[in-house]
Amino acid sequence: MRYDHTNLVVHPQPFGDPGLITRVTPALAGWEFITFEVRRLTQGESYTHTTGENELGLVVLSGVISLEADVGRWCDIGQRASVFGGLPYAVYLPRRMTFSVAAQKDAEIALAFAPTDQDHPARLIQPADITVEIRGGDNATRQINNIIPPGFDCHRLVMVEVYTPGGNWSSYPPHKHDVHKTDEQGRIVEADLEEVYFYKFDRPEGYAYQRIYTDLESPLHRAGAPIDAVVTACQNDVVLVPEGYHPVASPPGYTTYYLNVLAGSAQSLANSEDPRYAWVKATYRSRDPRVPLYRIGSGESEVGNCD
Repeated sequence: MRYDHTNLVVHPQPFGDPGLITRVTPALAGWEFITFEVRRLTQGESYTHTTGENELGLVVLSGVISLEADVGRWCDIGQRASVFGGLPYAVYLPRRMTFSVAAQKDAEIALAFAPTDQDHPARLIQPADITVEIRGGDNATRQINNIIPPGFDCHRLVMVEVYTPGGNWSSYPPHKHDVHKTDEQGRIVEADLEEVYFYKFDRPEGYAYQRIYTDLESPLHRAGAPIDAVVTACQNDVVLVPEGYHPVASPPGYTTYYLNVLAGSAQSLANSEDPRYAWVKATYRSRDPRVPLYRIGSGESEVGNCD
């Protein structure tokens, strides 16, 4: 499959399913692992599905839901009015599960599936479980919420949220994860991962620019199908990163949010930076005080037991 600015962005579109905002399948993306969708549920509405031969990471983007699965039931999952209002709640479910999500308040949820032949325990992820990093410096400062980080008890999925203040860059210096490499001790130094960027902005007309480009090491590049594209991401857009480096620029005045989903050769974020730009890190003098975007570790409600 050849990628360019026309097929690296998936826009929201009518699906004949009023609750479905966007969907990415392996067939559409031209890859192997990630299926991703975002759904809107009005209060009292429910959605039932199965994980099949996949593990599932479900993130509550906004609102409050309950979730019932073969392994149990949780209520009062979620607390924020939007992704800009606080830390997320999420649920991890293993393969071969039937689950039903019901909106206790109007809600948006993101669902990421990845194929697996392993069984891992279901888990509710609450704000207190989320580790927050302030990464980078100067106008490359950004906030990362680790939802399903490397080391989480699952097979392939990694899920994080990233906030990039207006005028800043993220995923910078540019990095890639398209070749699986280990060192002499067998430690992973780069994983071969597919990646989804799902975008939201603190004002609806917001947008961001993202460049995706491969180098000589990329399998696509070696196969004669290199990528070098700059795409514009708007509200609820999905940007696909099948291979290559993929930095993001957030225009002044707008905070850029994206939910990252990764899956591939390892449950890892091991990557390689573009050596032409890595020097920039040595020039950082401070961190942007606009992040964290909200207070961390306060105002978190407990999940109910549905009694």
